[in-house]
Amino acid sequence: MGSPDEYEGQSYYDKVGGAETFAKLINTFFQGVRSDPELYAMYSHDIEGAEVRLRLFFEQYWGGPLTYSQTRGAPRLKMRHMPYKVTPRMRDRWVHHMHHAITEIGLAPEEEFWMRDYIERAADFLINADD
Repeated sequence: MGSPDEYEGQSYYDKVGGAETFAKLINTFFQGVRSDPELYAMYSHDIEGAEVRLRLFFEQYWGGPLTYSQTRGAPRLKMRHMPYKVTPRMRDRWVHHMHHAITEIGLAPEEEFWMRDYIERAADFLINADD
């Protein structure tokens, strides 16, 4: 299986459908967050802002517009998540809802593989507290 950079000059962002796909992914993810009291508590102070920021970050990460960095600066994910208690349990809740969203958008198997792989690695990286 190739890497997500190997789409003959086409970014992963474009390959999977661009802004429309990422909007659906993040919208579906946050529907899950809103139904999960434990995870929702982490977002409740600014869930609409979090939804926009996550969408912009994902779009940029996967080769789309650089709007995230233009409006927020460097991603610095670990630093941006330090104010929140990200435990293995919270990581698992986040991953659960993100995997559901990935399933819902109906990516091709290879594109789905890369998205799920990134989600797992990023979520592991952001753990900053014990359960």
